[in-house]
Amino acid sequence: MTKADLIEEVARVVEVTRKDSEVIVDAIFESVVRSLRNGDKIEIRGFGSFRTRQRQPRIGRNPKTGARVDVPSKRIPYFKPSKELKDLVNEGTSAPVTPAPMAPAPTTPQTA
Repeated sequence: MTKADLIEEVARVVEVTRKDSEVIVDAIFESVVRSLRNGDKIEIRGFGSFRTRQRQPRIGRNPKTGARVDVPSKRIPYFKPSKELKDLVNEGTSAPVTPAPMAPAPTTPQTA
C-alpha cells in the first residue's frame, strides 16, 4: 500500500474529499515524525509502538572502492507490532508448515 492508496482509503471510509483525507494522513505522519524526533515513544493500542534506537558508531566500507568509512552514531526509528496486530496478520493462515520427512540415506553394499 502506498501513501496515495492510504489517502484514498481514508477518503472512502471517512467519506471526505481526497484533499481532506490527504491533510489527515499528512498530519498523522508529521505527528509521528515530530514525536520520534523529540525522543518520545508512540504507542497505538492494538497496533504497535514506534520508538527510536541508538546505533553506535562503527567502521564501514565503501562497496565500490573498499575504503574504510567512519559511520557516526545515529538514532533510527523502530516499530514493534502489538500481539493483536501479529495475530490479525497471521489469522486465516494454515497451521505451521512442517518439513517433509527425509528419504532414508542410501546404503552401500557390504563386501564379504
